[in-house]
Amino acid sequence: MGRPPVLNGLILLLVSAAGTAIVPFPASAQEQTPSTTVPAAAPVTMAGQRDPKHSLLFKPWINGVSAGEPQMQVQRYDDDTYVIRQSIRTNFEGPFLYVLFGSDRVLLIDTGAGGLKVRPAIERLIAEWAARHHRMSIPLVVSHSHSHGDHHQGDAEFQDRPDTVVVGLYPKDVADFFKIADWPNQIVSYDLGGRVLDIIPTPGHQSAHIMMFDRKTRLLFSGDSLGPYRLYIPMNEAKTYRDSIDRVAAFTRDKHVSWILGAHIEMTAKPGELIPDGAASHPDEHVLEISYSNLPELQTALHAMGDNLLQQAHRDFVIFPKPARDQQPFAPPAPTPPR
Repeated sequence: MGRPPVLNGLILLLVSAAGTAIVPFPASAQEQTPSTTVPAAAPVTMAGQRDPKHSLLFKPWINGVSAGEPQMQVQRYDDDTYVIRQSIRTNFEGPFLYVLFGSDRVLLIDTGAGGLKVRPAIERLIAEWAARHHRMSIPLVVSHSHSHGDHHQGDAEFQDRPDTVVVGLYPKDVADFFKIADWPNQIVSYDLGGRVLDIIPTPGHQSAHIMMFDRKTRLLFSGDSLGPYRLYIPMNEAKTYRDSIDRVAAFTRDKHVSWILGAHIEMTAKPGELIPDGAASHPDEHVLEISYSNLPELQTALHAMGDNLLQQAHRDFVIFPKPARDQQPFAPPAPTPPR
């Protein structure tokens, strides 16, 4: 079967301490045979349709190998969707952030692991989008895949920004903002303006974790719950995590998910092989995107294990149990009254 065309007009945005440079790369540069057509929507990937390791949905990501690597790299998925990678040289986590534009507001998913300024890159993307749409500005919502520290260190940069809401870090904060009345069982929609996201509570890895399904691109933003990395699951949260994966699988079964995009890359291009934890560079890194078939594969593995989780390597993810630990409470602690 021939490869479906990848997106044309991919843009690479490199952010360094000295400033920001934009370099356009036609997506045909990713292919052996250049594509001259622009698909009407994101390519649909069904189980077994094509090998995600060779999909080349994005150009290679900064991976810590080059000493001159910029602090951030932004790639365009389409005119309203951008993916950002924080340099491993600023923080070994090298997390991914996502910027999704609707007609009424723009959503930033996660603000990075610290060690750099995130806001200048976001401001530039917003300014360029607004200019293309003959707008002065657009309100910004800053949300998170979950509340671990490597996903919200840049929040303070946006606290005083006009027309901006920064969603809190506790499950109650997330539930209140997205109007989830029955956490974690209820799945709700959130409209950016002509672009609807389905918000799926997925505690287990962390109490406030959510996944988001974008109806426009059919992308599933999976945070730290599924991707080419260690799927850290506290042993006392095995059932919670399994229930969350069941919830996502049931909801997305007929949604024709195009790709799953997570928040890290911790694997090499060799199936099942992990990059050493805390590595300063990621040579021969796995691609970011994984196919939808990984979700039922994970679901099957979790049900086979039950509550007795074992470390288990799969082609595009590694189940990685951790010792039991206390989880974040549902709501933030009540403020202490003044004496």
